[in-house]
Amino acid sequence: MFTGIIEDLASVASVSPLEQGCRLEITTSLPSAELAMGESITLNGACMTVVVIDDAGFSVDVSPESLRRTTLGSLVAGAPVNLERSLRMGDRLGGHVVTGHVDGVGRVRAVRQEGESSVFTFEAPPELLARLVEKGSVAVDGVSLTCYALTADSFDVALIPHTMAVTTLGQRAVGDAVNLELDVLGKYVERLMEGRVG
Repeated sequence: MFTGIIEDLASVASVSPLEQGCRLEITTSLPSAELAMGESITLNGACMTVVVIDDAGFSVDVSPESLRRTTLGSLVAGAPVNLERSLRMGDRLGGHVVTGHVDGVGRVRAVRQEGESSVFTFEAPPELLARLVEKGSVAVDGVSLTCYALTADSFDVALIPHTMAVTTLGQRAVGDAVNLELDVLGKYVERLMEGRVG
């Protein structure tokens, strides 16, 4: 479980093909002593498992399913990644409940300035947009954000300068793909309601 509050703007040191999938070696400023083999960690919002730890960071193995369902397959050496370690009992929930299970891929349609904030418009698959709500939570590349200006084919979020500076979203441009995760609480409510209607 995660919160969508990014801990480090890390970078991809290398991408190595596996028989199926790939291994990502990640360089991070987080102390290696604080990492544990087998722990869950999100990269751009996708939950991965630490399989190697070294002085510079760690490595994860990305399955073919994760490559199909996320943007991780497009990462190259030198690419920045949003990194968050899993929530510990007793931690503050600064963002919202994030599972690291990406629901789909969206794309940056437009970016505009509104005062100090940067307003991003994201295109998303219709089945995801149908489950978003205005003023509800959405994780974009693992960053906890609030959805607004929801339309039939897009939604807007506003990013303050701090978020732009400490996450990959500050480097996103029109046409870039992003990982999207909808609010897990909403998904459970939807599933329960389907059962009642069915």
